[in-house]
Amino acid sequence: MTNTIKRPLPLIWAILPILLLMVLLAYNVLLIFHDDATYGANQFALLSIGFVAMIIGVLNKVSVKEMLEQVYDNIKTTSGAMLILLMVGSLAGTWLISGIIPTMIYYGLQLLNPTVFLAVAVIVSAVVSLITGSSWSTSATIGIALMGIGKGLGINEGMIAGAVISGAYFGDKISPMSDTTNLASAVANSGLFNHIRYMLYTTIPSISITIVLFLILGFFQNTTNELQQTGIVSGIQDAFNINPVLLIIPVVVIFLIIKKVEPLIALFIGTILGGVAAMIFQPEVLKNLLQSSHTLNIHESYKAVMNAIIGKVQIVTQDPILNDLLESRGMGGMLSTIWLIISAMVFGGIMEAIGALDSISNAMLKIAKGDFGVFASTTATCIVFNATVSDQYLSIVVPGKMYAKAFEEKGLSPVNLSRTLEDSGTVTSVLVPWNTCGAYNAGVLSVPTVEYLPFAFFNLISPVMTLIFAGFKIKIARIIESKE
Repeated sequence: MTNTIKRPLPLIWAILPILLLMVLLAYNVLLIFHDDATYGANQFALLSIGFVAMIIGVLNKVSVKEMLEQVYDNIKTTSGAMLILLMVGSLAGTWLISGIIPTMIYYGLQLLNPTVFLAVAVIVSAVVSLITGSSWSTSATIGIALMGIGKGLGINEGMIAGAVISGAYFGDKISPMSDTTNLASAVANSGLFNHIRYMLYTTIPSISITIVLFLILGFFQNTTNELQQTGIVSGIQDAFNINPVLLIIPVVVIFLIIKKVEPLIALFIGTILGGVAAMIFQPEVLKNLLQSSHTLNIHESYKAVMNAIIGKVQIVTQDPILNDLLESRGMGGMLSTIWLIISAMVFGGIMEAIGALDSISNAMLKIAKGDFGVFASTTATCIVFNATVSDQYLSIVVPGKMYAKAFEEKGLSPVNLSRTLEDSGTVTSVLVPWNTCGAYNAGVLSVPTVEYLPFAFFNLISPVMTLIFAGFKIKIARIIESKE
């Protein structure tokens, strides 16, 4: 697109929409709507402040047409994510009524205990995401099951989601199959495996500290809920036909993702397999969902499965805690998250079109002094982009292009840049409620971003770790060294 800005946007005008947005979002979440803020209030806040940014753009001689074109482009880039969200909702529905998720919870409750669960959740999520290269697929598959197991053990859901996300983004960050890993190395021109090898210096300490912190949290978990746990296990056994054969379906989905099948297709296949499994293994569940007194025919079974795909379903038992576990919102439950993503893309698109992001970035470059200043500016810019553009990929690409020359002029190898992009751009995206990653994980795991944010230790530690390494000049490769 051709930029029609007649003059650079003053920094104060570039920052103003961000400050107004933070105030309005905080007002919505902390004082008025609390957890319900993501069901409309935050969306309208993004649109409202986007309108304020549009006025600033008009005053700065940016055409409304250009701003809207940038908005349309942004929404287009997230269309795939929105389709995946719908498919995740449908998959959760069929995996519930088919007994797949209840079977995972059933076996998980018997194998794990609250003391080690959080650390195990990190490790399991890390392994799955390392193999698949996708944090989103990890959250949508093993993440949902881990949420159910953790709740059954009586663990705070924010902690569970923080553990899942910490592990999921470990793999997303260093897997050679991850799109962000390939993107960061390509933008910085550092070479994929050089990039991965160099990232391990900061990533291994970050994930190690994360696991230790979750082990410490585990010792403070209530381990006296054995009766409650036994009641949940027996309740699941009474409500479903528990069969280990059902676990083949999530294995198939993970295998498809490993084989680089498009996530949308893999999740669709998982949804269909879950629906078929529901008809074969759980006829009584379908019968109860339709409140029918007779054996269901194929048309009625189809209706029950379709209801689970498109809307909210709950398997009612004698245990209120178990009832909360055996609930799914289907595709309809993902619509507020999709609405949030669209609204964020409107705000981000306008901010990009009016030159606000360029103005903020240029200010960052001016204050970058010495080697540490370049690292700190890159880190800060990635985080700002995650909070303003609301897109993980742009928070890697734009700062990567911006700071490439600065790193080169200071004699710093490109692996420093690519590592910093991942340490600050990839992992912090999930900490912003209106970012596509934050909205996605909050929707899939059914935990508001502000609740899991304090426990997403890996994501919080990573940008700090990269600054510690830069400040103490630990493993800072030089261009001369990289050529030897």
